[in-house]
Amino acid sequence: MPFDPTRAPVVFGEALFDCFPDGAEVLGGAPFNVAWHLAAFGAGPVFVSRVGEDALGARIEAAMQQQGMTRLGLQRDPQHPTGQVQVTLAGGEPSYNIVAGSAYDFIDAEALPTRAAGGLLYHGTLALRNADSAAALKRLRADTDAVFLDVNLRPPWWSEAQAKAVLDGARWVKLNEDELARLAPAGDSPESRAAALMQRHGLERVYGTLGAAGAFALDADGTLDRVSPGSGVEVVDAVGAGDGFAAVLILGLLRGWSVGDTLERAQGFASAIVGRRGATIDDPAFYAELSALWGAD
Repeated sequence: MPFDPTRAPVVFGEALFDCFPDGAEVLGGAPFNVAWHLAAFGAGPVFVSRVGEDALGARIEAAMQQQGMTRLGLQRDPQHPTGQVQVTLAGGEPSYNIVAGSAYDFIDAEALPTRAAGGLLYHGTLALRNADSAAALKRLRADTDAVFLDVNLRPPWWSEAQAKAVLDGARWVKLNEDELARLAPAGDSPESRAAALMQRHGLERVYGTLGAAGAFALDADGTLDRVSPGSGVEVVDAVGAGDGFAAVLILGLLRGWSVGDTLERAQGFASAIVGRRGATIDDPAFYAELSALWGAD
């Protein structure tokens, strides 16, 4: 079916809190971050997830309400807690325990909001670690082929077979350099690996993020676009930069921007994100300034 960019995008996956030893609790989860940014830019996403009937779940719902996000796709779970990542420090180095059995592992296919055929569907790979959420995503994917897959391989919560299965049927895929090497090891460059991945899974476009080296977009016809970070980028907090990058890629697809313009804007937004604390920004002016800079085209 044809892609209909006028439909509200659907963002599927985890909303969780990163919990630090000092007691700090930071709201995040890649899909939640993407939905937050899309809402701030006026794209009106429907965020599909599941949180516990607990204090953390209430905080997520309140944050969404404050951001003007619909809670149509947010399920409440009386049995499983809101997702958490327990962050521990050893010798100054952090390690992460993505707690299993969280509410977002049990997204109920029977409680999904009505889906508009042909609209863009964004999802990652973490929320597929449990059969319930995987079944819910399968139902959503049956309604559209406009699937944007944001690969996020989080050991031990992924398998090569599952990752390759969700690559089939995706239209646009975003990966970092390490993920490309894991899923498409043949090739002597990220671009050649992206080409192999595209051919194997019938993708329309692969976006590759290369850290300090920038990013690229490779289309099925062989067209290659590149972008490099601007000079003098001050990194305060790199968490969530990739999610911000993905959100603007989606915005470009919805608004019909050229690939080159989209990459430049996504890179600029990611650079702005790393210059501030936190993966989401609670400042409408921050988004309004960028929207004005980009214009209505």
